[in-house]
Amino acid sequence: MNTRSMIFTLYGDYISHYGSKIWIGSLIKLLNEFGHNDQSVRAAISRMNKQEWVQAEKIGNKSYYSLTERGQKRIEEAGKRIFKLKPEQWDGKWRILMYNIPEEIRTVRDELRKELIWSGFGSMSNSFWISANNLEKQVHDLIDKYGIQPYVDFFVAEYKGPHENKRLVEKSWDLDDINARYQEFISLYSQKYIIDKNKIQRGNMLDAECFVERTKLVHEYRKFLFVDPGLPEELLPEKWLGGHAASLFSEYYKELAEPASRFFESVFKEGNELAEKDGNYCFLDHPYIL
Repeated sequence: MNTRSMIFTLYGDYISHYGSKIWIGSLIKLLNEFGHNDQSVRAAISRMNKQEWVQAEKIGNKSYYSLTERGQKRIEEAGKRIFKLKPEQWDGKWRILMYNIPEEIRTVRDELRKELIWSGFGSMSNSFWISANNLEKQVHDLIDKYGIQPYVDFFVAEYKGPHENKRLVEKSWDLDDINARYQEFISLYSQKYIIDKNKIQRGNMLDAECFVERTKLVHEYRKFLFVDPGLPEELLPEKWLGGHAASLFSEYYKELAEPASRFFESVFKEGNELAEKDGNYCFLDHPYIL
């Protein structure tokens, strides 16, 4: 697993609840559990610092890294992407974004495309994007962020045929591929869940092992944020596996949560302030849990 990506997972699932700041020594020790060496951790956090996801702070002879406003915002956005567990009630309308961005600023166009996919838009054709979810605020934020007002048009509309709404879905997203990914997740983690649940109940699983498995679970499940558009139930195929995967994630996470948090705190308390922990934080209160 990519070191930088794993660091994002640790910030989202743990560190953000403890003041969003961590001593590099603690971060290295946590990532050592996954086989990442000291050098790879330092290189990854340095890149994240240059990309302004985190900011460095020197206290005495120790270096600390905390999320920047940009990094915190991305973590919060990811946490709110819970529609795959409980899709919103559909109002029957489509949000449509069309653009004609000049070639001389194609890097902006490429970044916008990534942001639209992240937000859950699908592409019907080149520069024509649709979503069944109410993403108007996100769209206007993107338009302002990239300064592309002269090049875009945004609509909220109803589809009047001649086909069904599901035809638009088939043209804009590969749901068969997404469903296949959910099947892979279910096949792998349903077996792991049963094995680990039995080990935990018998007291045969260390807190450090629970930390590793919980982090891997979140790391793998959050990948669906990038591929599942979170479509309303009316637009999903009959044998959609997203709900099954969500339930499996919830039950497995709950089983691992407490011992994993114990291990995290045992490492974090060396060189960091446990007093920075959010008083309202509960390890079972995860945004992906049903």
